[in-house]
Amino acid sequence: MDASKYRTKEEVLSRGREAIGVPLRDMDQTYRLGIGKGAVGSVVEESWFGYKINSDSEPDFTEAGVELKVTPYIKTSKGIRAKERLVCNIINYIEEYKNIFHTSSFWRKCSTMLIMPYEHIDGVDKGDFTIDEATLFSFPIEDLTIIEQDWECIISKIRAGKAHEISEGDTLYLGACTKGATSASVRQQPFSDIPAKQRAYSLKQSYMTYILNNYIFGERTDEHIVKNPALLSEKCFEDYVIERITPYFGWSQTELMRKFNILPGPKNVNEIIIARILGIEGKITATDEFQKANIIPKTIRIQKNGRIKESMSFPGFRFLDIIQEDWDDSSLKSYLEPTKFLFIIFKGNDAGEYIFERVKFWNIPTVDLDEVRKVWERTVQVIRYGIKLEFDGKVTRNNLPKQTENRVAHVRPHARDSGDTSPLPDGREMTKQCFWFNRTYIEDIISEGV
Repeated sequence: MDASKYRTKEEVLSRGREAIGVPLRDMDQTYRLGIGKGAVGSVVEESWFGYKINSDSEPDFTEAGVELKVTPYIKTSKGIRAKERLVCNIINYIEEYKNIFHTSSFWRKCSTMLIMPYEHIDGVDKGDFTIDEATLFSFPIEDLTIIEQDWECIISKIRAGKAHEISEGDTLYLGACTKGATSASVRQQPFSDIPAKQRAYSLKQSYMTYILNNYIFGERTDEHIVKNPALLSEKCFEDYVIERITPYFGWSQTELMRKFNILPGPKNVNEIIIARILGIEGKITATDEFQKANIIPKTIRIQKNGRIKESMSFPGFRFLDIIQEDWDDSSLKSYLEPTKFLFIIFKGNDAGEYIFERVKFWNIPTVDLDEVRKVWERTVQVIRYGIKLEFDGKVTRNNLPKQTENRVAHVRPHARDSGDTSPLPDGREMTKQCFWFNRTYIEDIISEGV
């Protein structure tokens, strides 16, 4: 078959829907299932649609104006979750900055996509996988407004000679992920002599999860923070949120709880306060925008002396799992790199009250992520070679990275109690650990731009 035979969107969609339920081994005519990563997409491209795999800047079905995207998802106890981000096309730093959004390589290639999802199941042969849906997808207006702002954010760094500082966390839905054989793959950029990591436009994993649940497999609707997308024509989403929240700066937590009829007790009371300020009845993390962009709220309490008391923890890890990872595909990097945090900052006063001082959207800079990588690599090395445990009569100490060893992060327990353990490679048991941002690093973050 020849891909050029599919000249209209209807013809592309019709052929895509014919693939639903067909085992990949029955589809594979070019023996692509054994190639490893990308095998499923290659089978659909070559054997089902009959076109040669390429890296053209134009959409796969040029006449129809449709790009084919085969993407895996995972079923969990909480529902369907995208297995990974959706990579679109390599960013040519030398040329891309010359465009406007609607002439960009991303828009030319991906304005309309045929999304064909399949369930990835560990331990199941790829030949048994099947395509479960085929949907022509064009970005809804409320998403497109934010995606265009994301594109402008990426391009602004290129124009500023800072392509080497681009991070997935800079943006909300449209990311710029590293792309290459190794993390050392680099490209020239137009306004700086510093080599920049090769990156590709990509739809974030959180955004893809939302697409799958809402546009592909269902019609679930969630509360929107921005009720009218036209409001984002003159300001970005982050500025819109901050503008809505600003009138409440200077209120005490008690006053805010009374204002919005919030009863004492919830651990996430400050997140509830922000939700109510923004007119959200449910959880702020369940809103349309926070889910798509993977925005994570974190409360930071500043003591009246200007210092913060606690470091900031991240999800715990299992010793036997982390030593099987490499950094580029690690759980920690996958969590930190694309995530946008909303810091909700309260400061203590002489009366013992906490006053709502401000909020701050933040994502980890590439230079700081590299510091986290060093901590991660040393952690993996220590676990592989055998953690040293020494009991001094009161506490058991270990040789995992401490706060004093790195300006950004360290490792320490995150277990409910000392009996909450995980097995080590040598068979011993040890209290579960997790990565933490250093307290002093958090202080530096929240002091920036004050």
